[in-house]
Amino acid sequence: MSLRHLAIGTMVAICTLVAQVAAQKNELSGSLGRTFIADQGIQGAPSYDPNLRFGKGVTFEINYARRFMGKDVWSIALEVPFVMNVDEDLHAAQNLIPESFSSYFVTPAARVNFFPVTAVSPWVSFGGGFGHFSESSKLEFAGVNPGKTGTNTGILQAGVGLDVKLTRRFTVRGEARDFWSGVPQLNVNTGKSRQHNIFVGGGIVWHF
Repeated sequence: MSLRHLAIGTMVAICTLVAQVAAQKNELSGSLGRTFIADQGIQGAPSYDPNLRFGKGVTFEINYARRFMGKDVWSIALEVPFVMNVDEDLHAAQNLIPESFSSYFVTPAARVNFFPVTAVSPWVSFGGGFGHFSESSKLEFAGVNPGKTGTNTGILQAGVGLDVKLTRRFTVRGEARDFWSGVPQLNVNTGKSRQHNIFVGGGIVWHF
C-alpha cells in the first residue's frame, strides 16, 4: 500500500469516526412506569377514613435531548421530557371527588451525565415547565363532577437515573423524576397548594 493510499484511508476513517460522534449528540428515549403521589388529609372528612388516596397511574415518557458539552468524566445535555399519567385513580370516603384524572408535564431541563463514555452512566436532571390535569367528569361513586375538568400548573422537575449501554446506539435507562406541581381540582380541601408527582420508570434510549 502506498503512502498516498494509507493517508486517504486514514482520513476516511477519521471522517467516519467524527461523523459518528457528531451524529450521536442527539438522543430520543421512551420510558414506561408509574406515578406515585402521597395521600393527603381532607379537612372535615370522617375520622374513619380522612384521606384522599391516589392510585399508581400507568405513566409513559418521551424525551428528546441534545448533548452540547462534555468530557470523559461528565457531559451536559439539554432535554425535553414529556410525561403523561394516563389514568390516576382516586378514593375518598365521601362522594365528592372525581373518580380519576389524567395529566401531562413538559419540563425542559439540563441533564448532567457522569462517566458518559463508559458502559454505566448515572445522571441528574433539573428543570421546569408546565403541566395540565384533566379531571374526570364523573364522581367516584356516582353522579356528575360539579368542579373544573381542566387545571393548568407550573412545574419544577428534579430527576436521577442510570444509563447502561447496550450498543453504540442503544442504551437502557432507569429513572426517577419528581414533578413538583400545583394540585388538581378535586372538590375537597387538603390544605395543600403543591404536590409531588414521582415518576419511576425504565426504557430505551436511541443515540443518533
